[in-house]
Amino acid sequence: MDTVALTRQLVDIESITGNEGSVGDFLHGELLRRGFRSQKIPVEGARSNVFATFPEQPRPTVVFSTHMDTVPPFIPSSEDAARVYGRGSCDAKGIIATQVEAAERLHVEGVHVGLLFVVGEERDSLGAKVANQEPPGCKFLVNGEPTENRVAVASKGALRVEVIAEGRMAHSAYPELGESAIDRLLVALARLRAMKLPAEDGIGPCTLNIGVIEGGRAPNVIPDQARAQLLYRLVGSSEPLKQDIVAAVGDLAKIEFVLEIPFVRLRTLDGLPTMVAAFTTDIPALSNWGQPLLIGPGSIHVAHTDGEYVEKKQLQEAVDLYCAIAKQLCA
Repeated sequence: MDTVALTRQLVDIESITGNEGSVGDFLHGELLRRGFRSQKIPVEGARSNVFATFPEQPRPTVVFSTHMDTVPPFIPSSEDAARVYGRGSCDAKGIIATQVEAAERLHVEGVHVGLLFVVGEERDSLGAKVANQEPPGCKFLVNGEPTENRVAVASKGALRVEVIAEGRMAHSAYPELGESAIDRLLVALARLRAMKLPAEDGIGPCTLNIGVIEGGRAPNVIPDQARAQLLYRLVGSSEPLKQDIVAAVGDLAKIEFVLEIPFVRLRTLDGLPTMVAAFTTDIPALSNWGQPLLIGPGSIHVAHTDGEYVEKKQLQEAVDLYCAIAKQLCA
């Protein structure tokens, strides 16, 4: 089975986050068929990570890793002369296929690497957190995400923030009798949008997205509740930013910091083109799996879209790159 065929077979197994059981079962069986020593690591219900090595080296120096889950909706695979299409084709099932092929090729050449495929990356990195409790003693983790086959010098972090405003209900004909939570929220958000965000040389700026706004009860009711969900992309420590957010909002609303993934600088290798990953990965949750590198085929700009695809040429280039990287790290 070549890389394109394996990519398509993986894409055609629906594995939206929370429903990765079937793709994990398939990968486990496929790796056993190919001669790997494969094991499923239970995560939650039918969801399992898959960890595989060759019998000759149960504790490899290098492990290739990426995730099996996808964002919704499910989109089956298709292809033309240049591309493979479908949900997960670049994020990250095409990467799984290239890592499997690279591991097989390296095995033939006497270089033994491990494979770790996890669940839950698109939501909370639950699979990575479970895997991190039992590391195999590897020295390097080569994590796969769509970087167009460039090695990332850093990966931005993420800070999810909820801004919760409260007011007092009243009849909308008599607004002076109530207090609008939506008005309070709008002022708070305006202050946050006006904040100067940090930037890091060679990395770029911290960015803000106001992703969800909700509140109110009816057009003729002064709203007593309103909230917004925000996402900051971090380029350094979150602590100064958190302090600035709280100070800017003041007593207009309550601030809750609901999720944080730290900013990380990554190892690079001489001779490989570089990039900055403005997105988050499982790497911070796999801290016990060795020094991390981040590289993979596909463009993040088409991931999570209805036209997601990966270039077939990049898939083949990625196999060569993963082999070269593993040999250099093992040396």
